[in-house]
Amino acid sequence: MSEEIAGRDGGIRSTIVIPNYNGINYIGNCLASLADEPARVIVVDNGSTDGSRQLVQEKFPGARMIALEKNFGFCTAVNRGMAASDTTYVILLNNDTTVRPGFVRVLEAALERDGRVFSGAAKMVNMRHPELIDDAGDYYCALGWAFAAGKDRPAQRYNRQREIFSACGGACIYRRSILGEIGMLDENHFAYLEDVDLGYRAKLFGYRNLYVPEAVVYHAGSASSGSRYNAFKAELTAANSVYVVYKNMPPAQILINLPFLLAGFAVKFLFYCRKGLGGSWWKGTRKGIRLCRSLQGQKRRVPFSRKRLSVYLEIQWELWRNIWYRIRL
Repeated sequence: MSEEIAGRDGGIRSTIVIPNYNGINYIGNCLASLADEPARVIVVDNGSTDGSRQLVQEKFPGARMIALEKNFGFCTAVNRGMAASDTTYVILLNNDTTVRPGFVRVLEAALERDGRVFSGAAKMVNMRHPELIDDAGDYYCALGWAFAAGKDRPAQRYNRQREIFSACGGACIYRRSILGEIGMLDENHFAYLEDVDLGYRAKLFGYRNLYVPEAVVYHAGSASSGSRYNAFKAELTAANSVYVVYKNMPPAQILINLPFLLAGFAVKFLFYCRKGLGGSWWKGTRKGIRLCRSLQGQKRRVPFSRKRLSVYLEIQWELWRNIWYRIRL
């Protein structure tokens, strides 16, 4: 982690970017677990008020601190960190994680084997119950749902490397040269589904995303938002679910998937109603529609290209196939 380690190794290829917001209970353990990893570390603090920024500065001087004056959201924090990096790869890591030794080199090796691979997702296991998976790669389907493979299932079942739709931003590696081509995280998201959007965008440009089970991360989960289901997450997730569709699907593809999307959004609405969060979900859905109609939303839409027709068809088949995969989970 430190500059001494970087100088001694002489082969630093990755920068680890850790967004932090009031992570006093986790950030110290996260950074300590990176002490022997061959990577530079940048912590981007989103205006924390709990002393976590000061803890990093005092106890982990080898980590570079970028202190923002307020909470600009996950996407802005990550983008600031990625923009400040100059290595071949960028690794994203949540502040409520710890890594198993060798994490960095395993992720790097996965990308070095194939130049068309944009991202590699680590095997995220539940910190409190490490025998269970937290995330074994992310998938997206024609219902407009993004979901984590293996959630709460036995971790031993997910030891095979495979292609996935996108890498969870909680613990993954990106190839910086491709970020320069397709763009970084869309800050219109603020948080949630931004990693699915980025993985989708990479696929539209012809790149691949992998699940790398040898890179193991222990994840506490919901350290910043406070719980798995809450009004904040429900509203943002609903808005971004609409936005991901608008941004990445050309109009004809939206029409093809419209029956699935309407059914998927209706099921989600009913699900959140049962959680007492139906109002937040509906509010977020309207917010997402307004974002799609806004100038800032329209500017970030991926332009349709006839040259990518085969890519659109491949992705469409994957969107349908992933419905079955989601039902089987």
